[in-house]
Amino acid sequence: MNKKTLVIGASLKPQRYSNIAINRLVKYSQEVVAFGLREGTVAGIEIDTDLMPYKDVHTITLYLNPERQKAYYDYIISLMPERVIFNPGTENTELQNLLKQNNIFFEEACTLVLLGTNQY
Repeated sequence: MNKKTLVIGASLKPQRYSNIAINRLVKYSQEVVAFGLREGTVAGIEIDTDLMPYKDVHTITLYLNPERQKAYYDYIISLMPERVIFNPGTENTELQNLLKQNNIFFEEACTLVLLGTNQY
């Protein structure tokens, strides 16, 4: 099943996990949109530097530390995804509480592991 995924914290650097995740999501035929600080393309996916009003986002996968996430709380909630994945190092109780209040499922997991173990 295709789960449109927004990667927040997308990087052009091939060694970054967000970059690897975009490549892996594309490999696994998931629709991907990406937001990052620098424009560019990863695996054919354009990285947006503006917060776009994406429609039908199933999953948001985070690659920003908790402090940097604060600027995006309202945006994340406004998209009303079915789930938010807190990758290792992004765990954030404050945002998780906001997600709970808005009935948005979240999990502390690794997008790469979920894809690799067919649990995505």
